[in-house]
Amino acid sequence: MKNIIVIGGGAAGFFAAIRAAERDPSHKVIILERGREVLQKVKISGGGRCNVTHACWVPKELVKFYPRGNKALLGPFHKFACGDTLDWFEKRGVKLKIEEDGRIFPESDSSQSILDCLLNAAKKAGVKVLTQQRVDSIGIRPNGGFEIKAKEVFQADALIIAAGSSPAVWALLEKMGHNIIEPVPSLFTFNIKDPRIADLAGLSVSDALVDVTGQKLLQSSGPLLITHWGLSGPGILKLSAWGARWMHDQDYNFKIRINWVSRNPEHIKEELQDIKTDWAKKQVRANPTFDIPSRLWQKLVEAAGIGPTDIWANLTKVQMNGLWMQLCQSEWQVNGKSTFKEEFVSAGGVDLDEVNFTRFESKIVPDLYLAGEILDIDALTGGFNFQAAWTGGWIIGESI
Repeated sequence: MKNIIVIGGGAAGFFAAIRAAERDPSHKVIILERGREVLQKVKISGGGRCNVTHACWVPKELVKFYPRGNKALLGPFHKFACGDTLDWFEKRGVKLKIEEDGRIFPESDSSQSILDCLLNAAKKAGVKVLTQQRVDSIGIRPNGGFEIKAKEVFQADALIIAAGSSPAVWALLEKMGHNIIEPVPSLFTFNIKDPRIADLAGLSVSDALVDVTGQKLLQSSGPLLITHWGLSGPGILKLSAWGARWMHDQDYNFKIRINWVSRNPEHIKEELQDIKTDWAKKQVRANPTFDIPSRLWQKLVEAAGIGPTDIWANLTKVQMNGLWMQLCQSEWQVNGKSTFKEEFVSAGGVDLDEVNFTRFESKIVPDLYLAGEILDIDALTGGFNFQAAWTGGWIIGESI
């Protein structure tokens, strides 16, 4: 029999505890949660629907959604990945559905289905869940194992830390010899004050290309959403994830370029000439094209120096070029960020070089296991962060 303590009552912690208890019922498994309730991030994710995982079945494709941790997760995903997660929940009575964009949710459209499943699985496996247990210290016993001081003192033969992006727990891990990569925000929106998007909050474009000026590797595509403070949507969130550390170093002041049409700029230039001929007598401002929302089209036309009553036939080369630039290569100044709170994720945590990912075990402290956002692993939106948590938790349970 082993005494197993899990610090953190989130997705990774529950999955590790359940798997360890199921694999050997003689183990005594206890989850220590700092808050009043467990699984709070699971509860609020996906707008309360819980984006459990993603319909990405090939590990080599799956790791592409992880700006940090992609190499480390390739092996683990061959052991437990998205299809295994789907199977795990459905075998326990939770019916899941795949939406058009690949995200997987419970058919109930309620995160409570996932919470109830995890709580019931933990109870059935004999896992004890203790809340309001702030861990103040972790001691390593001379003959192996751990002493954990919270409201009371716990002894553990194996310790699982899955406390999310917790500075307090990171500090405890540093005392145990681990290196912590400085945490910085990932998945955030851009603060942009620009007359071209003023008063357009709530308007969206279905597909656009965005890149950071002067940074060839920082580019993304996807829907864009104009907000009261600037730009959001999947295209921006993806870019923020891949550029999280660089953008932090820039103090979130940099320039981006947007191709609102998400097509080859040279092809757009040719199409604009065709439109000028075909729509010669039509007013430019009153006739949006390229599927750009009318109000945004009007703002871009105005920024190109084209008047309210100008017709296509009368546009000068300068105006035509200006419109092309606004559509395909418009530049925008970012001055700050806003946290995408519902899916808040940090880039940073325990240095991945210090973890054996065949077991998710510390290379520095024997019998210490780490999973979830405590590690320097983060992903794009779409269920990928949860998948890393399920995978890590499951492998830890197997390893113990």
